[in-house]
Amino acid sequence: MKKIKQITLIVLFGFLISCTSNAAEVIHIKHTDGDMTIAIREVIENAKGKDIKLVFEKGNYKFLTDYAVGKYMHITNHGNGFKKVIFNFEGFNSVEIEGNGSEFIFRGQTAPFVFEGCNKINISNLTLDWDIPFSFQGDVIDVNKEEQYFDLKPYTEGFSWKLTKGQIEFPGINHFNFTALGSTLSHNKETKAVDYGAWDISLNPNYVEKLSNGNLRFYDKNMKHFPRVGTVLQSKGDKKNNRYAPAFLVRNSKNITIDNVVIHHALGMGFLFERSEDIKIINSGIYIREGSDRVISIIADATHFANCKGDILIENCRLEGMYDDGTNVHGTYVEVDKVLNKNTVRVALRHDQQLGFEFAGVDDEIWFIKSPNPQRAEENKVSSVKVINDVYTELTFKNELSSDLKPGDILENKTWNPTFTMRGNTIRDHRARNIIIKTPKKIIIEDNDLSSMMSSIMLRGETFYWYESGNVEDVVIRNNRFVHCAYGGAEHAILKVSPRLGKTFDDSMLYDRNILFENNTIETFDNRIIWADRVDGLIIKNNTIKQTTTEQPQYPDAFMFDLINCNNIEITNNIYEGDCKNVLKADDVSKKTLVFKKNKGLKK
Repeated sequence: MKKIKQITLIVLFGFLISCTSNAAEVIHIKHTDGDMTIAIREVIENAKGKDIKLVFEKGNYKFLTDYAVGKYMHITNHGNGFKKVIFNFEGFNSVEIEGNGSEFIFRGQTAPFVFEGCNKINISNLTLDWDIPFSFQGDVIDVNKEEQYFDLKPYTEGFSWKLTKGQIEFPGINHFNFTALGSTLSHNKETKAVDYGAWDISLNPNYVEKLSNGNLRFYDKNMKHFPRVGTVLQSKGDKKNNRYAPAFLVRNSKNITIDNVVIHHALGMGFLFERSEDIKIINSGIYIREGSDRVISIIADATHFANCKGDILIENCRLEGMYDDGTNVHGTYVEVDKVLNKNTVRVALRHDQQLGFEFAGVDDEIWFIKSPNPQRAEENKVSSVKVINDVYTELTFKNELSSDLKPGDILENKTWNPTFTMRGNTIRDHRARNIIIKTPKKIIIEDNDLSSMMSSIMLRGETFYWYESGNVEDVVIRNNRFVHCAYGGAEHAILKVSPRLGKTFDDSMLYDRNILFENNTIETFDNRIIWADRVDGLIIKNNTIKQTTTEQPQYPDAFMFDLINCNNIEITNNIYEGDCKNVLKADDVSKKTLVFKKNKGLKK
């Protein structure tokens, strides 16, 4: 306790001599050894006004959770619950953090940065990491499919786990352990990328035995996809608990710039934005620290935007090693539970990681999507919102509701949709897709280096399961370099357009629109390039496609261009080098308006 008081006094001394102006109170943080949590909490709580700038002397700062701010939080796409927050900025007008190249090292379950209701946020020149990752990993030494076991040489230095009663417990920090090894993948030991042909595994072995040489033998009678000998197997815990919080949570805020911020580990997503507007992430990164033997950086998406608006830019960033998508941009569908009167409807959030999410506010414009038609129908403006609980909300509208609105229909927020630009980034060596996006406004994806386990770019609105809206209307994908894509075990494509709609919706009706895929360079081993379902307006032109021999095709019977229930598709002036004969597959609907001409090396 004496050490904590010393640190607090040093930081508060910086607070007292800090300069102030009309713009912001500037607080200089001197580097100090030991836990900085209580000092930072007091600096923020004692701020003189609503404009604050923290300037850190360059150094390594440690943050423990014992004296962190605690509060119950609903965090979309994470587990809701009581969270421990280190940097808690709520209701500030402006917040600026200048790291000066400092490293912030965290321990245990924590939400490092939370910003709520801020009008301007600038964060720069900072690196985040955990001293002990929330993961378990080991080298695959032997596999015996007949007897349903595999052997691992577990990593010990820098990792925290123990074998108890035939099961692995990890990480054992602050009395927390995952209930199972859970989400697991095998990795190439040299590149650290997900291994060729690897499948997602939910690992919950029947029994784990310690062998005489110190290795561990995992017996699993339900295992369908065994890892390859020589790979590194990595587990991030059970689904219920493995998304504690993002490194940066920003919601109900605007004018956000993140510049030269690097995240080496986090207990959820890297950057998560909810109902926020005008966001820039530039010159930043999420990747494994150089020289580390970890094969995972963060637990979930690198960047994630839920019901945001304004302009979003991700530029000159390096995103690697995360265990979900490089970016996910989407709105949220809510389901009609009951029409209460001519102006009021009760709606429900249906996914357990959406519970408590703020779907709409007063004056938001809402689209109504009524089955069996998945297309956006009439619009109405919200006049009042009554939150019942974390599932149900009553929305009252200025105009009368349509008489045919019924339970099971879907609502989408029109107001909270962004324009999105992703330019000059490198996204690779991670689980899932490079980019998954759903916004009806302008989307530009250009000049990126992309390599993916699953589809590199996926356009997918979902009226069930994740309930992530919606269909795209204006997409430009140009001048990108796709190298070694869709190398996981499941079947994917470079670009996959694949709406996932519930049984009550007509799965033959057009959904996504106006997609341009041009001047891209593709070098990959498998067949699928474009796999499109229910698209109206897709131009594929001036692309160079080269079949590589880095790996054997996993799906040699698949087609390069696969079109289902599409309209107005143009495939022109593309160049192909390779021996794939399965070039084009189009159903009768798609053939009616298909243009396929002036392609070199491609024959229908």
